[in-house]
Amino acid sequence: MGEQNRVWKLVRRPVGNDYAAAVELVAEGVPDLVDGDVLIRNAYLSLDAGTRMWMSAREDSYSPPTPLGSPVISTVLGTVVDSRHPDYRAGDLVRAYGQWADFSVSRPDEVYVERVSRRLDDPRQHLAVFGANGWTAYLGVVEYGEARAGETFVVSAASGVTGALAGQIAAQVGCRVIGITGSAEKAAWLTGELGFDAAVNHRDGDVAEQLRALCPQGIDVYFDNVGGPILDAALGNMALFGRVAVCGLLHNYGREGRVPGPERFDQILMKRLRFTGFFSPDFYHRGPEVNRVLRPWYEAGKLRMRFEVTDGLEHTLIAYGTLFSGAKVGKALVRLADPLD
Repeated sequence: MGEQNRVWKLVRRPVGNDYAAAVELVAEGVPDLVDGDVLIRNAYLSLDAGTRMWMSAREDSYSPPTPLGSPVISTVLGTVVDSRHPDYRAGDLVRAYGQWADFSVSRPDEVYVERVSRRLDDPRQHLAVFGANGWTAYLGVVEYGEARAGETFVVSAASGVTGALAGQIAAQVGCRVIGITGSAEKAAWLTGELGFDAAVNHRDGDVAEQLRALCPQGIDVYFDNVGGPILDAALGNMALFGRVAVCGLLHNYGREGRVPGPERFDQILMKRLRFTGFFSPDFYHRGPEVNRVLRPWYEAGKLRMRFEVTDGLEHTLIAYGTLFSGAKVGKALVRLADPLD
């Protein structure tokens, strides 16, 4: 094509959360396509904490480590500008596994690529309510957590995109919903805009004590995005036969080697708890099915989302840092172009 493609590449393994020292922005030509490829002009990059795991050298993670010298992987929303695949043509709007780059090369027969509608009122929702975060939230609540009307539902990292959607979905199921978050502002967003029944600020004191006061009959479903001490606080307050749906372990993403187990592991036996871990690529094929359930709630204003959008590929690391600093509320995106142009 003769165009330049700026790409964030993983050049060394990060130490702790110093991922900024592990990646470099390089300029190169747009790759030539081979049969089976599609070339996507990225409009939005989805920023997700799990990307930090892909940068690691860990072999026991849910995804193989990204090879050094390779682009950083991300879900993207963009327009197909060239295709060597029979099912995709130039002009298609797609959501795909792509790269932190101006252009992504994807192979639909090998990685996730899906054509999406241009008629959605806010195209960014293809990376939130109607994307992997929405599917993860719905299935985590309804299937893995088996939440039922009248139960108490608690979610950690509740002001993040998956946690916020999980809480709103649990409310639609009929649960009493409590979110754990990290500031008074975030707590006010959960209870004031999203309809949570209560919120716990983990910087306001002992989380276990705050949960005990709010959940005197115990927690029926705990949707975990964090692990670590927050998980222990929830375990000490679970109801008999409670369910723990483990979606993420943000507390551990910067750790290498052996990760400490829960201090309150005994509660799994004492309360006869059920733990289930789940990972979004396991159910990407169910996206259309889940979206049919989510759409009426979204159209009724029951599934809301705040977007924090950073303009410019060169500012990706600034935006990504907000996922770990606690500064982000809702869904973090990097905008490169208008997806509808």
